[in-house]
Amino acid sequence: MNNQHILDDSIFKIGEVLSVDGRKVKIKVDKTKNNSHIMYKGELLKNTSVGSYVKIIKGYTKIIGKVEGEYVDEDKVYSSKDYTTEAKKINRNLIVSLLGFFDGEKFKRGIKELPLVFNECFLLDNEEFEQVHDFIDKDDVPLEIGVLSLEKGQKIQVGVNSLFASHIGIFGNTGSGKSYTLAKFYNILFEKYQNEQKFKENARFILIDFNGEYSHNGTITEDKHIYNLSTKQDTSSNSQKIPLKENDLLDIELISILANATDKTQKPFISRTLNFINKVKKSDDPLTYFKNLLKKQIELVLRLSNKERAFTLVEYLTLIINKENTDSLIGSIDWNNKNSHYMPRGGQSRELNDNEIHLTDLYQNVDSYEFPNNVVSKLVDFLYLQIVYDIYNDKAQNEHISPAINKLKSKQKDIEKVFDTSAQDSSIFKSNSNFVTINLNDVNIEMKKTIPMLLVKKLYEEQKDKYKTSATSYLNIIIDEAHNILSYESSRESETWKDYRLETFEEIIKEGRKFGVFLTIASQRPSDISSTIISQLHNYFLHRLINNKDIEAVEKTISYLDKVSFEALPILPTGSCIFAGLAAQVPVMVDIGKISDGHEPKSDTINLVNNWIT
Repeated sequence: MNNQHILDDSIFKIGEVLSVDGRKVKIKVDKTKNNSHIMYKGELLKNTSVGSYVKIIKGYTKIIGKVEGEYVDEDKVYSSKDYTTEAKKINRNLIVSLLGFFDGEKFKRGIKELPLVFNECFLLDNEEFEQVHDFIDKDDVPLEIGVLSLEKGQKIQVGVNSLFASHIGIFGNTGSGKSYTLAKFYNILFEKYQNEQKFKENARFILIDFNGEYSHNGTITEDKHIYNLSTKQDTSSNSQKIPLKENDLLDIELISILANATDKTQKPFISRTLNFINKVKKSDDPLTYFKNLLKKQIELVLRLSNKERAFTLVEYLTLIINKENTDSLIGSIDWNNKNSHYMPRGGQSRELNDNEIHLTDLYQNVDSYEFPNNVVSKLVDFLYLQIVYDIYNDKAQNEHISPAINKLKSKQKDIEKVFDTSAQDSSIFKSNSNFVTINLNDVNIEMKKTIPMLLVKKLYEEQKDKYKTSATSYLNIIIDEAHNILSYESSRESETWKDYRLETFEEIIKEGRKFGVFLTIASQRPSDISSTIISQLHNYFLHRLINNKDIEAVEKTISYLDKVSFEALPILPTGSCIFAGLAAQVPVMVDIGKISDGHEPKSDTINLVNNWIT
């Protein structure tokens, strides 16, 4: 060891290990190293303190720890001497949590071995400090996200693979900067790769935007497609519909949830209806096949001796055939008139009374029936015909089944406003863009829960099939204000709906990586989100959190946080966050960098004073 090394060690040495208790180590600080700074080669270096790093030398192994606290105790040797100053009568001790070790020149997280009592402890030099904060693997591509909050000159870079091929959680109270952080990450990604053809072909991104913060032309990237959805009565010309395959909506679980169907009676009825639809689809001429069934049911129903039951069934048949004139047509039937029955074609010729004329018209109107363009309207027609068949054959009672049909029908207009099942191309991604934003700002609460669940499930199933033939395809699902759909407590929905919704997203976060599906969620209420989802995230960006329940939720589910980082959460400044997870060797406090002009989300805090001054 040369003289320079001896000199460096004498300057950087801070003390020695006092005790070892698992990952917790206590270090006794040398009495000459209690100043806030030390001088080294003309530079003023920050001395050890809470939040700083220390290096423990055990033979040839360099063990790295982070200072979580400090305390003093009496020095029994010095305190017995009268001439000793008060400062020398006490020992300064550090409480250190072990983080990792140096393998050659590369820092690795984890514990290879524990230190021994009396092992010497040192400050990190600049090179070692940079190595601890070097989060880039050899084969990865770096992206700069910001700088260390406490060391402004130290840039923080993350690898594209380690961050975007993972599940990401961004949490923070309103106004803490979480929306800006989300936009920053995907903005720098697109600035890096948007001109790469393989990036456009192999990567797809969908952003669920509940409040319209990202639904502006320049936000994140200009190369995107925005679906501005609306369920309002005065739907503007700017609103759009999401293209969807008919089969995407005709799912037994989804339809049962939309209809609030009971498990024992209504759900089996819906299942029979979906089987009926599939049977009609497989026929040579589905429309003709359906019309013939309608005519057959009219003939059977109008011969019923139970006129009360017959009236109910004719009402359903009329709803299918004459949707616009249902009330007047139903009202014209007098079931007290014994002649109120249909006279089939080919019957004995005689003069028809008024009721028979109406019923003959109903039968003949079947020929002009066409399937509705929208899948929900079409489904309702099949439900009506199925309930006619079931009631006629004593398989169901009207009062048990009709509430489910009416519930589904009440959502029919909203579904038709946001989904287009008649489109030839059912892909939401346009040929010239691989980024899609779904703007739900003008959508009612019920559809805000339905649309993301349906879309995400559809894209997930498509990606699973696609990944089998093309292992280079990837899907990133980004959800802002994720507590709106990932909450495990909600009084506005049934338990069945909640279970189906959570199971959909929990499957993605548990199994999605196998198929190239990655989830990014941002929320101001992590305590509202399923703990299963939070615990399965790989990387966390934690902005200011004040609510005790949110802080407790973070503490219980995120194992990467050290005590110092955890206790800093309530006092983080706007724009700063704790970055922890698989992409970071150690938890760090980062000031998120500025987004390129024009690509920011529209989430600025309102300045009342500026708006009030003329």
